[in-house]
Amino acid sequence: MGILSWIILGGIAGWLASIVMKRNDQMGCIANIVAGVVGAFVGGWVFSLFGGGSVTGLNLTSLIVAFVGAVIVLAILNLVWKRS
Repeated sequence: MGILSWIILGGIAGWLASIVMKRNDQMGCIANIVAGVVGAFVGGWVFSLFGGGSVTGLNLTSLIVAFVGAVIVLAILNLVWKRS
């Protein structure tokens, strides 16, 4: 998967996750991309623990994996920021 694919997938997954986690008004485009790309790694790791798929390209399965990972990343960030 090329860098452009990672940016597109990360942007979409991060944006959807920010809407679900009610952080859309606080996050910009770059933050959405970062959350989505990091979420793709986290989601791939979590899904591999349960024998599921990973991020393989620009497809629906990869988007779901990245989205779930981005939600996990944003949930952890919400916990950290609320404590400090």
